[in-house]
Amino acid sequence: MYTVCVSTDFVAQHFLTVPDPGPEGEIHSHRYELTVECVGKELNEYGYLLDIDDLTAALDRIEDRYRDELLNGREEFSGLNPSVEHFARIVVDDLTAALDAPEVDTLRVKLHEDEIAWAAYERAV
Repeated sequence: MYTVCVSTDFVAQHFLTVPDPGPEGEIHSHRYELTVECVGKELNEYGYLLDIDDLTAALDRIEDRYRDELLNGREEFSGLNPSVEHFARIVVDDLTAALDAPEVDTLRVKLHEDEIAWAAYERAV
């Protein structure tokens, strides 16, 4: 299996909408560290799993969309508690739609919200 990873980071805000969220129920910021892992068995005719520039461009668009934004106000979080778990899945959904990489079998996003906490979401594509 081949794996290609690209990472970025950005700051975004949210507040949790669960019962008794404590201080997390107030608007606060996280410096999210986002890593995308693309996994596949085969390389394309040029010896690539995918074009890293295409993956980086897709990641740049995601970073631009969420940087300095309140996640709770975004349509994709409508009706959801804006947890790091939901955020990781939303990023995978976005990347799955944006990338044209037929050799990629699995897409995994790992999203750190601070130095100790992170969530990941993985999907076959």
